[in-house]
Amino acid sequence: MYDNEIYSNNDSERYTTYQTNGAANNDGQMNAGREAGKEGKKKGGFRKVLLSAGMGLAFGVFAGGGFYAVRLGTQQLLPVKQEVDSNNAALPVSSGSGGALSNINNITYVTDDVSNVVERVMPAMVSIVNNYTKNNSGITIWGQRYDYSEPGVSTGSGIIVGENENELLIVTNNHVVDDTNELQILFIDGSTATASIKGQDADMDLAVIAVPLEGLSEETRNAIAVATLGNSDDLKLGSPVIAIGNALGYGQSVTNGIISALDREMTAEDGSTGVYIQTNAAINHGNSGGALLNINGEVIGINSSKIDGYGVEGMGYAIPISSASPIIADLMERQTRADKVEEGERGYMGITMQEVTSQYASMFGMPQGVSVQEIEEGSAAEQAGMKRYDIIVKFDGNKVTSNAGLKEIVEYYKAGETVTVTVQRLVDGRYESVDLEITLGSRPQ
Repeated sequence: MYDNEIYSNNDSERYTTYQTNGAANNDGQMNAGREAGKEGKKKGGFRKVLLSAGMGLAFGVFAGGGFYAVRLGTQQLLPVKQEVDSNNAALPVSSGSGGALSNINNITYVTDDVSNVVERVMPAMVSIVNNYTKNNSGITIWGQRYDYSEPGVSTGSGIIVGENENELLIVTNNHVVDDTNELQILFIDGSTATASIKGQDADMDLAVIAVPLEGLSEETRNAIAVATLGNSDDLKLGSPVIAIGNALGYGQSVTNGIISALDREMTAEDGSTGVYIQTNAAINHGNSGGALLNINGEVIGINSSKIDGYGVEGMGYAIPISSASPIIADLMERQTRADKVEEGERGYMGITMQEVTSQYASMFGMPQGVSVQEIEEGSAAEQAGMKRYDIIVKFDGNKVTSNAGLKEIVEYYKAGETVTVTVQRLVDGRYESVDLEITLGSRPQ
């Protein structure tokens, strides 16, 4: 038992010693492990930080490159918005630090804000009210001839293009002032005046009308302005334009768009053909005679609504100003026909007339106008070379479609005046246009 106790004690000592040493060793190992773990964790954390930083840097580089590529591609494919000066003209585009626009010059863009241009040009725009008489004639289905007149009122637009010593001169469409009895002009300040026809060109659908300066107040003369005529030969497809006019007779209104087509040949309602500018800017009835402007406020076309009857949206037409300018200049030099001449002083051609109505013209392939049935011997018509069965279609630029219309035109001309009379003459089975210079005579007593 003692032995067992001794052995037990010795074993216990040895066991205790072993336990103590083992514990010390384990603690050392554990402490060493913990220290190593801490070092590992420190090193691992540092690696993670480096890895995260590297990944972030790589993402930034790739993302930045992607954004730059998208921006560069967008600049190459899409219009670049450019700053404009006070005149709405394009300023030079800076290439920036990247130099992406170094090879692009004169970049412009279509702006919705055209208020500055409109503000400058609106004083040159007028509204026109035409009190006219419409002459109706023809043959009924029972073969009976009818001929009657009726009053009418129409509206249009005009552009102030100049003045002389006594008159303010306004250009418009010929169909706006055709068959007029009285023309009323409305200016930007709300004042009105009566105008008279100075000259007409039916083929180009142009007319110049005149307002006596003495009838305008000082306030009105200070409020109005003369428009600047541009150059329609320099127009390009897609160029921005502005249309101003008395749309539907409600007063001046503004629309804008672009040049849709150039040199567009169209047929008007009266059957005449012409070459026009096509635009998607809205041009409606009442806009006729108004201005089509470029972005600098220059008139590059004269709007016409007589050729819009196609039931199609976004297709308006204007007479190119480069074609119209020479005609306008000529019409501005004509003598204004303000008052009818006294009956005893009126000019006289010496012909017997027969009206060629639109029905006759379509049935027999003849021009519409007034056919010369007889020519008095020694008359102004004979001396000018007029022939029997010539069809008069224009008198001093005024379109002739009826006997009554021709008589009314001649009432404004004195005996002794020389005018150009255009006739359609049948030559070898075809009608040809002939201009005759006629010095009007006096009606025999």
